[in-house]
Amino acid sequence: MSTKKDKFSSKDKSYMKLAISLARGRIGLTGENPSVGCLIVKNDRIISIGQTGFGGRPHAERNAINNSLEKLNGSKMYLTLEPCNHYGKTPPCTNSIIKNSISEVIYGMDDIDKKVKGKSFKILSKKNIKVKKGLLKAEAKNLYDTYIVNRIKKLPYVTGKIAISKNRLIYSEGIKRITDKSSDKITHYLRYKNDSIMISSKTLNTDNPKLNCRLKGFENFSPRRIILDRNLKMKINSYIFKSTKRNNTIIFHNSSNSKKIQILKKKGLTLLKSKVDNNKLFDLRIILKKLYTLGTRNLLIEGGDEITKNLIKNRLIDKFYLFKSSKNMKIGRKHKFFTSLNILNSRYRKKNKVSSKLAKDKITIYKR
Repeated sequence: MSTKKDKFSSKDKSYMKLAISLARGRIGLTGENPSVGCLIVKNDRIISIGQTGFGGRPHAERNAINNSLEKLNGSKMYLTLEPCNHYGKTPPCTNSIIKNSISEVIYGMDDIDKKVKGKSFKILSKKNIKVKKGLLKAEAKNLYDTYIVNRIKKLPYVTGKIAISKNRLIYSEGIKRITDKSSDKITHYLRYKNDSIMISSKTLNTDNPKLNCRLKGFENFSPRRIILDRNLKMKINSYIFKSTKRNNTIIFHNSSNSKKIQILKKKGLTLLKSKVDNNKLFDLRIILKKLYTLGTRNLLIEGGDEITKNLIKNRLIDKFYLFKSSKNMKIGRKHKFFTSLNILNSRYRKKNKVSSKLAKDKITIYKR
């Protein structure tokens, strides 16, 4: 039996880097389960790979085992996360590892789930399987920001995003595009990686957005739409209303407008009444908790200045993307400035902010 103090070879590190790449490819697409990458190596050859399935099942270990065309006895398995060891909706992955006579298991970090944490090491070791953990632990841990927030806080992992001009405008009448096409592609990538997307009715009625993923080949990964609409002012000629399908749109409201409620429900929208405070604002923590119970694990916020300010002040944003154009935007008859930049910068330490050039724009990523 080996301990976490054992040194890892350069080959071990190379294999784990591949496992991390496999896990990274499924981040945001595995539902309530963490995205895990798995490699099986025999005689210094990779004989199989596996990723957590879309929606969270099958687990990466089971996929890798099932994908192998060779017998697994005497092989070595590399995992980004400790394998599961309890019965849930599927049998334990430790059972499959033992059954297939895998001789060594190396994983990046312990699972934070109390049902699993540290137990797999003991289970596998008792079956004379060599076990090591902690290989590229920091890199592995970076994969599980969402999973850690989900399991510990029982909240979705919240990613905020906003685009501003050089002179800090987020809207000016008659101007549709603020940033360039490269920034737009990242926006659609974020939609692909988040299971839900939230905006306010003000943003909906002003911009008439589609809120879908328009990356070729990934259209089916468009997120569920969440609308904050206190007084049910959603326009029924909007794209969101017209494109509503069963279970793809939720509205949080605080209205007693029975006629509008009937119209929206008949169309198939899910309406959830939620309290507001003295300033007529929703308690966003309550809304996030409700969304968590409804299965939201990764939530993208594409709101305007008001909702963004509310989230930042209440420290509810885990990651934030600020896209800034290199050009000033003409101030129209109707316009809106981004007023939260100073508070955004004050909420995140300098080491947690990364800026880079993106074609004609600048992107700054803030992370807790």
